[in-house]
Amino acid sequence: MFYCSAVPGIDEESARKVIRAVCAAGYDIVSGGTVKGTMDIVCRTAKECGARCIGVIPRFMKGLENPLCDELIWTDTMAERKELMHSGVALAIALPGGIGTLDEFADTFCLVKLGILETRMIAWNEDGFYEPLKALLNHYVQKGTMPAESLGKVFFPESLEELERIIK
Repeated sequence: MFYCSAVPGIDEESARKVIRAVCAAGYDIVSGGTVKGTMDIVCRTAKECGARCIGVIPRFMKGLENPLCDELIWTDTMAERKELMHSGVALAIALPGGIGTLDEFADTFCLVKLGILETRMIAWNEDGFYEPLKALLNHYVQKGTMPAESLGKVFFPESLEELERIIK
């Protein structure tokens, strides 16, 4: 499952590298399923790699669905979208993005931390994009609001080689 930005121009080549690595490891792709921003790059690259691409998209985004998706799952709300994206997913990867990406990633992390999901969490940290998130999680541990073992549930790979070790 990929969490990524609807905003165009966010390091698209970096996103392509991650998608190619995930596809090469044999995974299909679940994403937001629109034609906007990095979500489009995810679908395009997955299809170039021969992977199956599933988009989970709320009905209010009708008209933005990506025609490259092999399957579109329509939802009534963003909350339902997040819930359906979790179903049967082995990897949750946050590419650089904004508050929507952070919301989806945090929601999934909470479920993993509680033991509700068995999903590996990855924040693609090339060029240090997710260093502030890593610092925040460490702050939670230091302040006693999150157990230290929770930090081991999120990986922050900074290179393709490190990512490949995590996803295999």
